[in-house]
Amino acid sequence: MSPDRSAETPQLPSSATAALQSVCNWFKDRHWTVFPFQMQAWQHYLAGHSGLIHATTGTGKTLAAWLGPVAEALAETEQRPTATGNDALRVLWITPLRALAVDTLHALQEPLKALSLSWSVESRTGDTSAATRRKQQNRLPTTLVTTPESLSLLLTRSDAREQFRNLRAVICDEWHELLATKRGVQVELALARLRRWRPALRTWALSATLGNLPEALAVIAPPQTRLPAAPAVMIQGASRKQIVVDSLIPERIERFPWAGHMGLNQLPDVLAAVDQAASTLIFTNTRSQTEAWYHAMLQARPDWAGLIALHHGSLDPATRNWVEDGLRAGQLRAVVCTSSL
Repeated sequence: MSPDRSAETPQLPSSATAALQSVCNWFKDRHWTVFPFQMQAWQHYLAGHSGLIHATTGTGKTLAAWLGPVAEALAETEQRPTATGNDALRVLWITPLRALAVDTLHALQEPLKALSLSWSVESRTGDTSAATRRKQQNRLPTTLVTTPESLSLLLTRSDAREQFRNLRAVICDEWHELLATKRGVQVELALARLRRWRPALRTWALSATLGNLPEALAVIAPPQTRLPAAPAVMIQGASRKQIVVDSLIPERIERFPWAGHMGLNQLPDVLAAVDQAASTLIFTNTRSQTEAWYHAMLQARPDWAGLIALHHGSLDPATRNWVEDGLRAGQLRAVVCTSSL
């Protein structure tokens, strides 16, 4: 079965149309414009479809995926005025990186209060406190932001089927990071189990850098798992941003040392590149390499103390959160990091 690429607008009940108008009004209040791909995603979600949203970074993919489930809850509240909207787990948001969980939580919580929807939104990762885990042991939030590993552990609970009984949607962020990896297989196995419990489950994926779109859609919404009235849709968002790839090549190519390659002979060139940029991420292969580069940069540029930082999985969660907040606020000139960012 091939994906439905058509822009045909699904027919929606009046309650769903009214809910979408509330969402559009929220955009208008913030002086934002709803992109066509966002409206298309909301409409297809409300029609019961699964799909893949492919749009460049910074164009609103998160809201395109999130406000469909929100609009569904608003429509149900309109039909049942006595409903609080704070049901058991309805939406699973899977993120490949713990560093993304905090940003995602803020983005998902933002429209809820304005739209008068009393949903609880929490995360479940390796950084989640013991107190929060104990609370989630008894009742999961309405929306849970989690990683593939944490989801797999949740599915091993004896009451997992009961805890996931109201699940409506699973949204996989940064799908390109998971596709064709061991963690991606972990997600596929989790989705297979959830679909067995919830045959009408809608599954959506988000990405900005996929090249094999039909294959990526077939993995997140396999043809054999779709209900006849619920095709999978591929939604193309705003065009890609221009990306410039520039390589720093050393003047003299040397043999790699047996003890390991740190690349510190490139330090002057990297410092010059950082000096010319407003914000820079310097990715390394290992945590030890991250530490070595960070200290080498500080030694070469002591005036950057407090303006550069390092980030890897062995750091305390509070330290990692401080670094991430500094990046968001534009307070850090550069961060030396592993794939944790």
